[in-house]
Formats: sequence, structure tokens, C-alpha cells
Amino acid sequence: MTIKLENVGIAVRDLEAAIAFFTDLGLEVMGRDTVSGEWTDTAVGLDGNHAHIAMLRTPDGAGVLELFEYVHPEAIETEPTRPNEIGMHRVAFSVDDLDAALAVAARHGCHPLRGVATYEDVYRLTYVRGPSGIIVMLAEALQKG
Repeated sequence: MTIKLENVGIAVRDLEAAIAFFTDLGLEVMGRDTVSGEWTDTAVGLDGNHAHIAMLRTPDGAGVLELFEYVHPEAIETEPTRPNEIGMHRVAFSVDDLDAALAVAARHGCHPLRGVATYEDVYRLTYVRGPSGIIVMLAEALQKG
């Protein structure tokens, strides 16, 4: 048996805002759709499932996010997760310029949870609270090469 990670799915309250945030960081929209019907009810396990979706990939093609905004059933607002909570935690990206990535995030009202840290002499990194409360880790390698 072989296995391959296809994508990470994230439910968002505002699909357009989430797309704007992630595309400004450098992801590319692969496609958009509206999905509903018996097949989505069965696959997702929700009766009357109806959602707007967007597929975004990193420029290197290695990572894919599926963002979805529910039309039905109504989306359930929850408190944003904290870094130590069990369950889906964060999405992480390597960037070549952390300061530039933070400037992009700030334009969307997204700022580090506490600050920028340095892990040994390997990475400068931080967690930002992205759209819909998504925790996004941004990391810049200190030793480029």
C-alpha cells in the first residue's frame, strides 16, 4: 500500500478573506467550486452538505490547502484553537523572508501570537493567527543554501 498526502482542509468563515491571505503569502489558486449533493453528504457525513471550496498550492507544488466555507449546514463558530489543544493545530510554511511574510500577514490584520523566536541557529519562526482563527506558522531558515 502506498500513501500520499493530498491536502489539508480548513473550514473558514469567509472564503474570500482566506484566499486573499494565503495568495498574498504566495500560494496559488488551483481551482474553485461549489459542492453539494448525495456524494458530498456521504463523503463528509453531513446531510445537505453544501460548501464553496478553493484549492490552493504552494509555488513549489508540494503543499495543497483546501479551504471551504459552508453554506449548509450552517458553519459552527468555535473559539480559536490554542497551541496546546488536542486536534488540528496549525499549518506551517517555510518562507525566504520572514519579515516580508509578516508584513503581508499584518495587512490582513494577522500578527504573531507573541513574537518572533529563533530556534537554535536554524530558524526564525513565529505563529500568527490567520483568517478564521487559523494558526499559521511561518519559518525562515537562517542558513540559506
